[in-house]
Amino acid sequence: MKYLIAGLGNIGNQYNCTRHNIGFEILDEFTKKYEQNFQTERLASHCTIKFKGNTIHCIKPSTYMNLSGKALIYWINKLKVNIENVLVIADDIALPLAQLRLRSKGRDAGHNGLKDIIQTLNHDNFPRLRFGIGNEYAKGRQAEFVLSKWKDEEIEAVNAGVQKSIEAIEKYVLEGIEKTMNNINRKL
Repeated sequence: MKYLIAGLGNIGNQYNCTRHNIGFEILDEFTKKYEQNFQTERLASHCTIKFKGNTIHCIKPSTYMNLSGKALIYWINKLKVNIENVLVIADDIALPLAQLRLRSKGRDAGHNGLKDIIQTLNHDNFPRLRFGIGNEYAKGRQAEFVLSKWKDEEIEAVNAGVQKSIEAIEKYVLEGIEKTMNNINRKL
């Protein structure tokens, strides 16, 4: 089977290790585990991983967060991947730090990257893995918060969450969305 995993984030060194770039961080660690490297291609950095008889294409869109749909639709069409085999990884301020939530579909919940993907696809029927980044920010400071770097005291929890996210990707590919949702979401 063929899969497309899209980790959302923003390109540029100033965004490295920021809350909004957790999708990039997860895919960086996932590809590192399988000793693969991203190559800059059209609208994204791309990497292919062979995993237990499956082909997993990983992309980190280079379109910036708010235009993630453009990159995702391009790669879906280029690779001819069925939408049920697409997984989008994004940050979520509504979830506590490093908590995961896997869904087979749903609204954007105020996330601009997911909003653009939904508008581009013209539906919200695609799997997504949301990674909790916490919500400890002053009123009116949400944009600042999501673009801020992890605090030293958060790094251990974030790293553990990244490893759980990698496990979630592997389970999703091997077991499907329903079994993986039951497994991931129940560990809250």
